[in-house]
Amino acid sequence: MMMNYKFVDTIPNEIKRGSIYISLKYNTAIHKCACGCGEEVVTPLSPTDWKLIYNGKSISLTPSIGNWSFKCQSHYWIKNNQVVWAGKMSKEEIIKGRKNDVKAKKKFHDNKDNESQNKLVQLLKKLFFK
Repeated sequence: MMMNYKFVDTIPNEIKRGSIYISLKYNTAIHKCACGCGEEVVTPLSPTDWKLIYNGKSISLTPSIGNWSFKCQSHYWIKNNQVVWAGKMSKEEIIKGRKNDVKAKKKFHDNKDNESQNKLVQLLKKLFFK
């Protein structure tokens, strides 16, 4: 299945099947599930969620899209505007993946907090210990 991409400021009211709407302003993308079930799939764009790759002609999202909370439980990639189907995952694999996501988010935000604290310490040293 081919996905047409559209860069938008805000997400439109009507999401058309076969189109992915990308709002860089709100760091998110949305499309109808590739399986045809009609569910809307929201993919936040961030260092700990999905990454958008745009090469001037096509888009890709990484990692894969696993719609585990949908009845269909579809699993696919969007690579160069194409839906590439991925294999089914067991409940155990889904749980493990979700736990890994939580750990990755925590690690990222902990490191970000540490970086901010280090920058503040360096600034204070410059100001008070010249």
